[in-house]
Order: sequence, then structure tokens, then C-alpha cells
Amino acid sequence: MSNILWKSLVVSPAVLGATLLVSATAIAAPNSATPEVIKADLSTNQQQGNSTQTGFTASVGTTETPQQSDILAQVQQHTQVQQQTEVNVLDQVNQYGSEGKTTNSQAQVTSVSQFSDVQPTDWAFQALQSLVERYGCIAGYPNGTYRGNRPLTRYEFAAGLNACLDRVNELIATATAELVTKEDLATLQRLQEEFSAELATLRGRVDALEARTAELEANQFSTTTKLVGEAIFALTDTFGNDDNADNNTVFQNRVRLDLQTSFTGRDVLHTRLATGNAQRLNIGADGSAEGLQTFNLTGDPNNSNDVFIDWLSYYFPLGDNARVYVAATGGIWSDVAATVNPYFEDYDGGNGALSTFASENPIFRIGGGAGAAVNFGFGERRSFLLPTSVTVGYLGSQPNNPGVGSGIFNGNYAALGQLNFNLSDRLAIAATYVHGYHGAGSSLFDAGSVNNSVVGTAQANNLSVTDGSSSNSYGISAAFRPSDRLSVSGFVSYHDVTGFGSNDDFEAWSYGIGVALPNFGKEGNVLGIFAGAEPYSLNRVAGVRDGDVPYHIEGFYKYQVSDNISITPGVIWLTAPGQSSDNDDAIIGTLRTTFTF
Repeated sequence: MSNILWKSLVVSPAVLGATLLVSATAIAAPNSATPEVIKADLSTNQQQGNSTQTGFTASVGTTETPQQSDILAQVQQHTQVQQQTEVNVLDQVNQYGSEGKTTNSQAQVTSVSQFSDVQPTDWAFQALQSLVERYGCIAGYPNGTYRGNRPLTRYEFAAGLNACLDRVNELIATATAELVTKEDLATLQRLQEEFSAELATLRGRVDALEARTAELEANQFSTTTKLVGEAIFALTDTFGNDDNADNNTVFQNRVRLDLQTSFTGRDVLHTRLATGNAQRLNIGADGSAEGLQTFNLTGDPNNSNDVFIDWLSYYFPLGDNARVYVAATGGIWSDVAATVNPYFEDYDGGNGALSTFASENPIFRIGGGAGAAVNFGFGERRSFLLPTSVTVGYLGSQPNNPGVGSGIFNGNYAALGQLNFNLSDRLAIAATYVHGYHGAGSSLFDAGSVNNSVVGTAQANNLSVTDGSSSNSYGISAAFRPSDRLSVSGFVSYHDVTGFGSNDDFEAWSYGIGVALPNFGKEGNVLGIFAGAEPYSLNRVAGVRDGDVPYHIEGFYKYQVSDNISITPGVIWLTAPGQSSDNDDAIIGTLRTTFTF
């Protein structure tokens, strides 16, 4: 059969269309009549372009002759695929919908030498040269490549075949009568009849796909939005602390529903609904945040399972290497800055470390709320973290309050600048500076909640209750991954607080190091151990105990039950709570179950 087809190519350009159809039908058709479907995934940290790459693009022609109307009607019926632009529909449908477009193709080439990735030694060089230079129905990509090694889909083939047949029609209409003979047309008709079964199968598969697409359109949630959810169940108790009598075994929850909307394919609007009842444990009589866990950040200040919009933000690109972040509420620095703490940092989700301290450098907990930031990526090197980048931003904690001493610029605020360096594929270092203003009675590490601390001792958090304070904080975070199954990360931060009243100045320190074993036991599991000193104060006025360092030691094992369910047992050991060795150590045991969807 292959010899007959090759001779048909030589005989006439009219046979070319049928030859392409015959030779590629087996390649283009899948093994099953129902194609596999995959959900589209829109990530906030990795924005992908929305162009579809194809193996070839054909030039156009519009003339149709009566002799070719039958086969053209069949072929063109399979090339009319409606373009899909939804970011939340099936990935395969979205891909097929954009195939066959020529927006990413270059103008029709006149010589195969114009393709930089096609060499005379290639096995299909002569065939490609014939299609380009004799028939003129093959084009490439804007960068001068052909990409002939990419897989060919049925729709790419149908688009190319249709264009080649249009070119044949054009040649027939403009050439002499001797161009197409009766023998050629008879051969074409015979081939059409011989492979009518394959054409019918292809038509049936396309019809089935169109029917499934129509069903998706009729029942889809939104053309621009997808829903990402997380639900946490946590069983927690404390042991060994003087105040253990104030803590009973508790079963707590937190739920987040994040509506992720994209308007261009490269931007994303987050509208997150959150609720929960997870209250912080009583660790020390001073109400410190040393035992705070990530799921204790519920978004509900009353912890009553009321639903709140705890995060409303918008990401969009600025050129090719910059990304802008605008937060209307609930913005924190880890939304845009590299925390360089892999496997422990889960952006206050339910799959990383248990505690807020182990999840990231406390410097990222200074300030939050509403504002904007820009992340500039540079260099070509990318590691297992984020690309090398520079981040600058401003967040105000009281943006909606028009009162005196409030608002975006007159209330509590924090301004951040960060340099993140990826020194190799396995080593990254970030240097961070944060300047903040804190009104009377505020907390230093508040993450935008103004009066509530989210990490560290009360001595390191409590600011003047009569006068405001300013702070200048400096942090270094680093991560090293010697192998795919071992990651070491850590941080240190220094905080200089200047009070606007007398005897309000003090310093605070924090440091920690963690070792993570990803895929420990099975793929998706993580064994993590983290130890360090939670933020503690130095050089405070008389009467404020700051002589002892409160150490934090944490171990957890995240077991991935399935793609959507994980169970994490863990233990947190706190020494010298409240910066006092007079207080008994506290041990917190937690069993966390996380559902993601």
C-alpha cells in the first residue's frame, strides 16, 4: 500500500490530500472512541501562557471544485472544532479547541531551509521539501522552527489536510486541463471508498467529543472560575504545662473555599471564603502565640464557624518577568515573597508544618492586610523553590477604617524589600527587610490582625499601649537540597523596635532550622523535624522577663492517603514558655487530617 501511495504523490497534487489522509489516519486516531479528559490546573505561582503548540500549520485556499466536493465535505466536517476559552473546563477540550489556529504560525515558507530544526539528514526531509516547495501548504512557528518531532493530533492533521486540499483546488482551478486527469480522479475516488470506514470512525469520534463538550458547557460552574477547597479536622491536646488544666482535648476544624478566576489565562483573582472554630491553646498565662498552629488562623475572629472573606487578591503579569500582586484584604508577605522553606511552608494550609513558627521566617508575619507588591524575576536559573527575584511591597492593616490614625497610610503598615537568589538548582538564599509602623497596643508579629500575635512570645509581641512604635527587621532564609529525598532549610531574624514613648525600645531575635524527607515511605509523604527559638525579646524595661530563650522543637509526618486526603500526626515541644524557665515545658500533640479538592 505504501508504494501505491508514494506513486500517487508523484502522479498528481490532487492525490496528495487523499495520500495524507490514508497515511496519517492510523496515527491520528486514538485507540479508544472516548478521549481521556484531564482537569485544567491554574496555579497562582506559575502562570502559563495560553498558546497551543502544533506540529504544523497550513496555508489557506478557498476554491472548491465539484469533483472534490465529496471528500472535502467529509474532511471539512472534521475540522470545525469550536474554540474553548474556559480555564476550568477539561484540559484536553481546551487544547483541541485552539488547535488549527494560525495565530502562532509564521508566514508560508518557500523553502525547507527556512526551518532551523530541519536538516537534510532527517529521514523525512525529502517529503517535507516536496510539501513545502512543490505544493506550498506547510508553515512553521514564528521562531523559524517546524517542530516535526511533536505528536500529531487528529485535529492538527485535519487542519493540515484541509489546507492542502484547498491548495489542490486552487491549483486545479488555475491550471490547464491536463493537470488533473480522469485516471487521477478515479484513483482518488477509489481511495476515498476504500477508507470510508476510517473516515466514518473519525467523524463519530469528533461528534462524540462535540457532544461531551456541549454537555460540559451546559453544566459548567463558570467559564472563567474554578473552585479549590481545603477542609481540616484536627484533634489536639497539651501535656506537661502548668496551665494544662485550662486545656482539654479538642476537636477543631477549618474550611477554606478559594474561587480562582482568570480573565486572560495569565492572571488570577482569588476570592477565598474561610471559616472554622479552631482556638489557640493556653500556653503560659501571658497569652503568647508560641503554641499557635496554622489551622488556628480561621479567618473568623470569634471562632464560631461564621463564614468570612479572609483573602481577596489579584495577580497579573507585568511584562515577561514581573508579577504584580494587589490585595484588598487578608494579604500576607508569603503571598508574593519567597519564604525559602520548602516542605514546611504551606502558606498556612494543611499540608506543611503544624505550627506557624516552623512554616516560615517570622519576619514574614510583620504586617498584612491590603496593599500591593511587585515581584521581578531575573536570570534563567530555576531551582526547586522560586526563580531568582526581587520583591518590593506595601501592606496596610487598617485599610477600610477612615478614622484618625487609620487607613492605608496612617494606620499600621509594613513595607518589604527582598532579594531572593538561586545560587544553583539546589541552593537558594533570601535576604529580607521589613519596616513597620505599629499603633498603640499593637503586636509586632500580627500578620495584619493588629492586636493579635501569630508567632512568638508575648514579650516579643506586646508594644506600647499608650504610644505607637516603629520597627526595622532583617532576615536571612536559606534552603539546600542535596538530593531529591532530603531538604535542609532555616532562617534567622533580628528586629529593632523603637517606641515613641519613654522606655519603649527593645530588640527581638528568632532562628530555626529544619530537615525534611520528602516521599518518605511513599510518594507524597513528608517527614519533617524543625527546631529553633521562637521570637523572644531582649533589653526590655525592668519587670519584663526576658532572660530565658523559648525553644521550639517540632516533628510531624504527613501521610498521603490519596491525592486528596492526608493525615499528619505531630508533636510540638516548647521549653521556657513566656521566656521563663520557671514555667513547665509544654507538649502539644496533634492529629491533623486534610481534605483538598
